[in-house]
This record gives sequence, C-alpha cells and structure tokens, in this order.
Amino acid sequence: MTKLIAALMLLAVLYGGWELFFYWEKVKNEEETQKKQSAAAMVVGEALSGMPQQLEPTLKAAESQGAAGLKSWLKSYGRAIQDPRKAWIELDYCLLIGRDDPSEAKRLFAEVKNRTPESSPVWPRIKKLEKTYE
Repeated sequence: MTKLIAALMLLAVLYGGWELFFYWEKVKNEEETQKKQSAAAMVVGEALSGMPQQLEPTLKAAESQGAAGLKSWLKSYGRAIQDPRKAWIELDYCLLIGRDDPSEAKRLFAEVKNRTPESSPVWPRIKKLEKTYE
C-alpha cells in the first residue's frame, strides 16, 4: 500500500512540474509579445519604408495645408508610395477628416486595416484607432 501511495505522490509531483513548465512558457511568451508590441508602438512614421526620399518635402508641405492638401497629395503620389508608409499617411489623413467626414474616415480606415498584416509596424497604431473608426 505504501508503494502505491509513493507512486501516486511521484505522479502528482511530475504532473505539477509539467503544469509549472507550461505556465512558465506562457508567461515568457507573453513578456516577449509585450516587448515586441512596445517596440512597435515607438514607430515613427518618417522612419517607415515605402516612400522615395524625394517625396518627403512634398508630403511635409501637404501636411501643413491640412486635410485638403493631404488628400490631393495622396491622389497625386499615392501610387508611388507603398506600405507601411502609405498606411501610416492614410491613417494620418483619417485623423484629419474624422470630424468633418466620418464615413470617409471609416471607409479609409477599413481599407488600410484590411490590407495591413498583423506583423506590420503600423499594426499597433491600427489597433489603437480601431475603437474610433469601427
């Protein structure tokens, strides 16, 4: 009988160790995910790839003109820009027109969200704005 109790205790200890191991892996993965998300949250739009350097001054000029300037700039140069930079600029435009034309802002936000993968550096910004535009 004592051998049976000892065997059951050994199994209980092994099972507890096994569960503790899986819990530790879960916590470690959550910490890594948090670090990645915080690093991605510190992304600056100007540092993203996808836009030729010679268009930077024209973008700055369009941003200084407000929503109308940015809209015309996107129409003119939108095809020359690629994601993730294009998504970032379009999210800026969403923020500018959100009060004046909320339906257009929601449409554009949905378009950006649908084409942006979760691995993109723009994804944390999309998740942050998601409650506003959906």
